[in-house]
Amino acid sequence: MACVAAPNFSPVLACPDPVETPEEKIPDAVETAAAQWLARRDRGLSATEQDAYLQWLREAPAHGATVARLENAWMALDQLKKWRPAHSQQPNPDLLAPTRPQSRSWSGWLAGAAAALVAVGAILWWPQAPDQSRHHQAIIHPGPERLNLEDGSIVELNAGAKVEVNFTPEERRVHLVRGEAHFTVAKNPARPFIVSADKFAVRAVGTAFTVQLNREEVSVLVTEGKVRLDETQPATDQQASVARELSHLVAGQQAVVSTIEQPSTTATIPLQVREVTPAEIERALSWQGLRLEFVEMPLRDVVEEFNRYNLHKLVVEDNETGAIVMQGNFRADNVDAFVRLLDLSFGVTALPRGNEIVLRRAR
Repeated sequence: MACVAAPNFSPVLACPDPVETPEEKIPDAVETAAAQWLARRDRGLSATEQDAYLQWLREAPAHGATVARLENAWMALDQLKKWRPAHSQQPNPDLLAPTRPQSRSWSGWLAGAAAALVAVGAILWWPQAPDQSRHHQAIIHPGPERLNLEDGSIVELNAGAKVEVNFTPEERRVHLVRGEAHFTVAKNPARPFIVSADKFAVRAVGTAFTVQLNREEVSVLVTEGKVRLDETQPATDQQASVARELSHLVAGQQAVVSTIEQPSTTATIPLQVREVTPAEIERALSWQGLRLEFVEMPLRDVVEEFNRYNLHKLVVEDNETGAIVMQGNFRADNVDAFVRLLDLSFGVTALPRGNEIVLRRAR
């Protein structure tokens, strides 16, 4: 078992590997779930996903142990990237060699703490001053590309997305060429805002919604207000383009419609409309927002970075709490999730005080 980090955090190899002991057979369902959680952690968890992950870990000791074992294997395989074919025809076997076995006292301690460490917000060396010989830094990962349109509307582009803007005095039209984009529309009833994707169009006045286009379907998720989803027929020599209404959507609804050509005998377009929970909306929009990555920084410095981006300020109550060394990747605007992880991981309580949140390690 190896020391591993938890949701949204990079692992820190700060603990020795224990002596290998026989393991009970882990059900395939647990192995699959653990692999899925590791994949989600790699791309970053929303606050809701973090809560679900921690709850899953609490359900059974085998859950945390399985995550730890899988991550240990992935970390070992990652060492292969140090090998280059130009160096030799075969990788150096030492790349995957196990580390020196440790005493059983370490093994026993790790066996009891592994599941907890998986749920930890970051790995720490118990309260101490950071090692000045190492490089400590805060890395800012910008949020998605943001377009401020001339009418005051805002478009946020997920990675790889592309839009084309064509405004006229009569209408505001944006063509989603590929990918996913979130639109916050400035109200102007006399000048409708239309987002086209493939052969479909989303018409809004003042609202917020996400449109995602891939090879097989168009997905529309409304987060505020309401929109109308149309199918557009291209213009011909005999007539102008025609829009056929498919559905009206309100906040908390999602529509998915196929872009695959249907047989001429099919009279209807494959369309699914469903209610979406707040947690699902949060997961769907988890790509938004600036992220902060910390490399072996004491909590007092981490707090300073968080306070740059939030109205409610974090305050470290004492030097012992401020000396906790952390490493990880966080949503800059998700202070609540950060505070929950401090509580679960390090026993650091958060006490409201006016416009501040006071952090103090429980005695």
